[in-house]
Amino acid sequence: MTKQVAHPMVKFQRKAASLVGSKVIKSSDNIWKLALLYGDEWPYWKQELLDFGFTMNDQVNDILVVEAWDED
Repeated sequence: MTKQVAHPMVKFQRKAASLVGSKVIKSSDNIWKLALLYGDEWPYWKQELLDFGFTMNDQVNDILVVEAWDED
């Protein structure tokens, strides 16, 4: 039996959804605001987002609506 491992961006997406749900950030906030919450981990996540075609001026909601984090 093989266990399927979730893409790291799924974890990031869930965390962003949690932050929106707890009203720490708004879904309409720009992605760059997440940098304030991720501290030293931000360069990694920023590069992941850039690799998926996001810009730091995109809204957090743009992350939340992604259905699959496939790397083609």
